[in-house]
Amino acid sequence: MSDLTERVARALAGVQDPEIRRPITELDMVESVAVDASGQASVAIRLTIVGCPAADRIEADVRAAVTAVPGVTGVELAVGVMSPQERKALTERLRGTRTMPFGPESLTRVYAVTSGKGGVGKSTMTANLAVALAAQGLRVGLVDADVHGFSIPGILGITGARPTRVGEMILPPVAFGVKVVSIGMFLDPERGQGPSSAVAWRGPMLHRTIQQFLTDVYFGDLDVLLLDLPPGTGDVAISVGQLLPNAEVLVVTTPQAAAAEVAVRSGALAAQTGQKIYGVIENMSGELFGTGGGAQVATALDAPLLGAIPLSVPLRVGGDEGSPIVLSRPEDPAAEVIAGIAAAMASRPRNLAGRSLGLRPA
Repeated sequence: MSDLTERVARALAGVQDPEIRRPITELDMVESVAVDASGQASVAIRLTIVGCPAADRIEADVRAAVTAVPGVTGVELAVGVMSPQERKALTERLRGTRTMPFGPESLTRVYAVTSGKGGVGKSTMTANLAVALAAQGLRVGLVDADVHGFSIPGILGITGARPTRVGEMILPPVAFGVKVVSIGMFLDPERGQGPSSAVAWRGPMLHRTIQQFLTDVYFGDLDVLLLDLPPGTGDVAISVGQLLPNAEVLVVTTPQAAAAEVAVRSGALAAQTGQKIYGVIENMSGELFGTGGGAQVATALDAPLLGAIPLSVPLRVGGDEGSPIVLSRPEDPAAEVIAGIAAAMASRPRNLAGRSLGLRPA
């Protein structure tokens, strides 16, 4: 291989698949590279699937990377598709052998965000925390585990987004740097299903859905995974406790005593399944709803009060418009408190305590 061809090959290593977030060279998407004596580069790549939604982006990035190599006078790009065998080998390599990628052996910090009742802003809080963590450079995933009351796609402005299937592997859409999956992404508009459709499932189906979100969706190597749980202590909360006993729980409440009392119950369920309570967030704090509910829950659960989010119209508007306040209005008092909570979460290192490093003495 000539020196110029080698430099073109190295340049291609800087091109990432925007869905998998790995270099195309690592994914075996580069079939061949050649450069003739005149500097004309011929590159052949293989997309993962027919109709790949990231095709235009990948082609543009490949052309830009090759053109930027000194000595290259032109680019001839051939685009093909992986064979079923190649696609299967790729998915097996990416997914590895672990049946539960975010189980106790994982280095990813997992947070299950819960509340005792609906209407306390739990989903808005989860979405903004995820976006704030991603803005600080962390690799973040978000599972909308509120199957019956899914709202995360709307809050993040991706109601029309659809996951990409590569064999049996599902690649989640990305919003504001956060990889997101929700049952709302799998509803079929051609069958009249949409954001307002009802998902009428019982326990076994709910459990299977959460399990598939955690195993079949390829998030890659995450620093943080957040799960937006439905309110209360129902089937999904129990399933998450079984599937992710290592998850830490964030309890969201409002200042009123009634909301605080039921929030304690949701935290108590987490403790019963062996999960640790990371902390409590009081939302809608201020004159209208009062204060004190968050401290009440924190005391009852023997957990820290992470912050009190003041009642904020921009926070509500941001959720309605799909524009998280931590990015659109970072100067808002509510955004500042949320960003502070996220900063504390981001400062926690990936936990190696008690895990085997696979090293043996010489």
